[in-house]
Amino acid sequence: LLLLLHGYGSNEADLFSFAAELPDEYYVISARAPYDMQYGSYAWYAINFDADQNKFSDHDQAKVSRDLIAGFIDELIQTYPIDPEKVTLIGFSQGSILSYAVALSYPEKVQKVVAMSGYLNLEIVSDDYLKNTFNNLKIFASHGTSDQVIPVAWARKTPAILENLGIDITYKEYPIGHGVAPQNFYDFKNWLVDHT
Repeated sequence: LLLLLHGYGSNEADLFSFAAELPDEYYVISARAPYDMQYGSYAWYAINFDADQNKFSDHDQAKVSRDLIAGFIDELIQTYPIDPEKVTLIGFSQGSILSYAVALSYPEKVQKVVAMSGYLNLEIVSDDYLKNTFNNLKIFASHGTSDQVIPVAWARKTPAILENLGIDITYKEYPIGHGVAPQNFYDFKNWLVDHT
């Protein structure tokens, strides 16, 4: 299973555009985030601004989405002939932030994560995640060095945290903004093939 999780203000069609390029042996399913922003836009959680234009995330909504995704994985495994030992989350931006949260909170449900243009936010990971075992978890993370939406400095903090948890992490940067460069796509596709 490759479960695609889109970014803030997007929808399930966004990442599905490259589904045809992914390895054939996977079920590729693209999820729609639960919070409707109207006009075909959805979010995994709200991002709010205060009077000084400081940005802050709705962590309670993020935790609800985290658990919804975990439940959705269970539903998919019950509905389709999916190998529960071969579940990969592919997230972009807010979708990658949620991918990290699901994988660290429910490592028994997820074996691989591709996290593009996001970062690890421990505030939305389950409180007892340190009790979990991450032996089977592998992560490919990538970020644009010119990202104006999520600073690359936030992404650069993630690998060390994951390594300290004993997680196999591959981290790459590309000379782009908040997006997925062709080389980024080919690198994570090759990573998936190498880690099947």
